[in-house]
Amino acid sequence: MRTLLVLLTGCVAVGLAQLVPELPPRWVSVVTLSGASLLAIALLFRKSQTPLLVALILAIAIGASYTCLRAELRMASELPREWEGRDVELIGVIDELPQADQQGVRFAFAVERVLTPTAVVPPRVALGWYKATVRELQSEPLPTLHAGERWQLTVRLKRPHGYANPNGFDVEAWLLENSLRATGSVRNDEPNRLLATNAGRAIDHLNRLRERLRERMQQALSGQRYAGVLIALAIGDQRAVSEADWSLFNATAVSHLLSISGAHVTLFAGWMGWLTMAGWRRSPRLLAWLPAQQAAALVAAVVAVAYAALAGFEVPAQRTCYMLLAAAFALMLRRTLSPWLILVLALTVVLAIDPWAVLAVGFWFSFGAVAFLLYVSVGRVGGRPWWHTVLATQAAVTLGLAPLSLALFQQVSLVGPLANAVAIPLVTLLVVPLTLAGAGPAVVVDLAGPIVDAARAAVVGSRPRDCRLRRDAGATRLAAPVAGCAVVSAALHCGSASGS
Repeated sequence: MRTLLVLLTGCVAVGLAQLVPELPPRWVSVVTLSGASLLAIALLFRKSQTPLLVALILAIAIGASYTCLRAELRMASELPREWEGRDVELIGVIDELPQADQQGVRFAFAVERVLTPTAVVPPRVALGWYKATVRELQSEPLPTLHAGERWQLTVRLKRPHGYANPNGFDVEAWLLENSLRATGSVRNDEPNRLLATNAGRAIDHLNRLRERLRERMQQALSGQRYAGVLIALAIGDQRAVSEADWSLFNATAVSHLLSISGAHVTLFAGWMGWLTMAGWRRSPRLLAWLPAQQAAALVAAVVAVAYAALAGFEVPAQRTCYMLLAAAFALMLRRTLSPWLILVLALTVVLAIDPWAVLAVGFWFSFGAVAFLLYVSVGRVGGRPWWHTVLATQAAVTLGLAPLSLALFQQVSLVGPLANAVAIPLVTLLVVPLTLAGAGPAVVVDLAGPIVDAARAAVVGSRPRDCRLRRDAGATRLAAPVAGCAVVSAALHCGSASGS
């Protein structure tokens, strides 16, 4: 209970730090974070138990100072005012799946080198490559962009800017959350050229896989209204869903099903775990090496992380991955963890990796829904009919998330409970499995390509030219699941130390 309360207090401090109107100086955050962390480590290894009030104060200091320091470092990389509206020549990599429309294509660009002398540019910017307005250039088509390509571009940038309209979308907060510290457009009247089809970063291979899967699904479902929905369920790319469909889904309160939710990840990982356990029990040699339950838990956790990475690693998927990782580690350590502690561990890991996750709508709905489900299902004495459990969980989620829906969307769907009663089992048990079954072979085929290339390079004695590995922010983002594993295991170790 102490561990749960301390971790939850630190998470609350991270959220409240987002409301600070002005960040403290960097040295204040560094000194506070360093001092509180060193004191917490020293107290952790004491034989006597630390007073609860001291532990809570340290959790608040660590959570708030960590968030302020991360925010100050990210804000410091903003585009200088003197370089707004000026042409700058850059070399960089397309850092995510490009989004094309009738006007052009929009994408995130990871800057590797600034060719313009004395120019200062943030490490990651949001760019748009739009059709030319000059009559002489209108006949020239835009190039087809792909994730992971290295380009030399001439761009014109500006600092992040958005309108502070009530109940409107906060563009500046979204840009800050996604580490996009400048926006701009590509200059069509300047020479722009492709330098490499694959920059070779680890995150580029994953993005290329997601992009190829999206293209294959778009070709197979060409002209179908539900194409965007199936793509969203497979790889988490929701931008192909039409505005009319979004309005319908929001009005019936089923829009949460279009994201790679925790239920989807849990179901898929559960299937793989069940298959692993069924096969593991048939081998006495494997059972002597590792119990079937532990093997199934490890496989389920790895599958969950892989599926969430393929889907873009959004907050709901992160929450499920870290909960499964915590359960798997606990099973490996032969410990029994409270479901509430597992949820708070996942919350801690999500906020440690990305403090700005609290700005995402999915963060509140994902963790809120699980909290209400745990409230009505964990620790209840006595059995009850299955239909009673279904009604209780449906009512808890509907009534519990109603205030969030009012605060975030200014509306509550009256038909939401009935629509979800039909849509949740239909989408979770039928649509998602069929979508993954159809997309699975394409993923296997695309994964086989790099493996064959690597094997051929090993035989020939050379590495493919466009597959050079680089150390950059892309590798850091891909390492988020690994960091999550480390934090979860450390928290379990600390919990066992404090409990003993």
